[in-house]
Amino acid sequence: MTEAIEVSAVIPASPELVYTAWLDSNLHGAMTGASASVQPGLEGQYTAWDGYIWGTTLEMEPGRSFVQSWRTSEFPEDAPDSRLEVRLEGRADSCKVTLIHSNIPDGQGAMYEQGWHDHYFEPMKKYFANAAAPD
Repeated sequence: MTEAIEVSAVIPASPELVYTAWLDSNLHGAMTGASASVQPGLEGQYTAWDGYIWGTTLEMEPGRSFVQSWRTSEFPEDAPDSRLEVRLEGRADSCKVTLIHSNIPDGQGAMYEQGWHDHYFEPMKKYFANAAAPD
């Protein structure tokens, strides 16, 4: 059995900025506060959170969405990769980010649901709010 979750948050940045930051090594690290390595383009491999997360970019629609295979060091060895779909919806001065995370190993969904809020959405809100603040 596997689990699926859907989480979303409003981030104070355009969809294009969020898309670019998520798929760039330096910006991903800056917006989350942990090191990341992202190879650009389709089939590009990535790691995030100091190697805790890794996978491959499978689909890309610039400024709108992308899909990645996704796993962590907490996945059972025989578990297949999960699937992360990131959807970006522009608003007047922000972006609604929706994560549809499926094929999560049984019993781990709630942990990752909280993790998305604590380790992505909250740091992203701070990062983009500070980036937009006047000097």
